[in-house]
Amino acid sequence: MMVVAGDFSRSILTTFCHDRPMRYRLCVRFLLWIGLAASLYLLFAGIDYPWNWRVPWEYRRLYLVGFYYTLAVSMGAICLGFCFGVMGGLARVSKNVLARELATLYVEFFRGTPLLVQIYVFYFCVAAAIHFDNALIIGMVTLAFFSGAYISEMVRAGIESIDKGQVEAAKSTGLDDWQTMRYIVFPQALKRIIPPVTGQFVSLIKDSSLLSVISVRELTKAAEIVNATTYKTFEAYLPLAGLYLLLTYPLSYLTRRLEKRLSRE
Repeated sequence: MMVVAGDFSRSILTTFCHDRPMRYRLCVRFLLWIGLAASLYLLFAGIDYPWNWRVPWEYRRLYLVGFYYTLAVSMGAICLGFCFGVMGGLARVSKNVLARELATLYVEFFRGTPLLVQIYVFYFCVAAAIHFDNALIIGMVTLAFFSGAYISEMVRAGIESIDKGQVEAAKSTGLDDWQTMRYIVFPQALKRIIPPVTGQFVSLIKDSSLLSVISVRELTKAAEIVNATTYKTFEAYLPLAGLYLLLTYPLSYLTRRLEKRLSRE
């Protein structure tokens, strides 16, 4: 295993040494990050404010718990939202009128109303009606329905972007509608919708901050508790921005890599 890791490290180093555009991009990116850090330092240094960075360190356990809950609710909502989105997108292009109209109603409702309102409705109305009071699960499901509505439109657009000639050719070989969708249309559409869907997942992680209104112990709720306890607003919320960046940057990076790879195929 150490040999494989060593070979991988050498391959990365070799690529870096011989790939001049890559070195240039990394240098520019590094300088931009340094410039951003310096600008933020100068901005905050000019504020007449008694900084106390011991506050976030003293409440680090609260932030770690919030990070865990944000990660858990986001991952659950991503998986559920993708399932809802695929089903909604397939229903949107279905020949069944009832399925198509139900999917249209779902998409228009969840895309046309604020997420905050949906959280309140799910928590105080739907959950109360069925006597279910787990705020974490309720918030996860709400985020899944919300993101699923957007993913449904991405799936629909991806399916409709496939050339109709391929559908006709598939049917001429004896495939029925379901087989044509499963083997011909959807695999091609999936490649086209992966980048925007991944971008939607990044937005979903940030949208999870709204779950603090129903007392889900995620990152924003942790920052609110720290701020209410210490009255140190900057020290409470600046670590929040860094932790959300830590969650969203890997997905953003993955999105860019997927776009580049798919553009070459």
